[in-house]
Amino acid sequence: MTGPAAARSQVTVTCASIEETQALAARIARSATPGTVLALSGDLGAGKTCFIQGLAAELGVEGPVTSPTFIMVAEHAGRMPLYHVDLYRTDSLGEIRRLGLEEMLDGDGITAIEWAERAEPLLPSRAIRIHIRGAGDEPRVVEIDGIPPDWPSDWNDPA
Repeated sequence: MTGPAAARSQVTVTCASIEETQALAARIARSATPGTVLALSGDLGAGKTCFIQGLAAELGVEGPVTSPTFIMVAEHAGRMPLYHVDLYRTDSLGEIRRLGLEEMLDGDGITAIEWAERAEPLLPSRAIRIHIRGAGDEPRVVEIDGIPPDWPSDWNDPA
């Protein structure tokens, strides 16, 4: 493979706590630009919403950030908009399209999608795929695939 897609990279991070998961998300938020799409996957309780809370905190979102399971989309105001999408309750691409997902993907903020595998045919090739493994009190293994080549090389430094 050649071109920009070939330069995209993959990273695996182990997070021992909720705080570490949120700090990882905050580092991603610092490098994200308008139009960034984060496609999150993982079992129920793996920490997808926790991850998005870290994004929101770094973006300066005020107020609680909870999973929009029943409304499916929540928009949060911060230094740039955060579109939080939860596709847990749908398997229908038609329903996902009716949410206006495709417009959000090219919007002026970050789009973070829980259960993103349900919208896979609609996701742009630039989407950063984040798979979280773990449950309960065990550490989370976070696999991030598709890190843009223009992100700073130190985007993942905890400092």
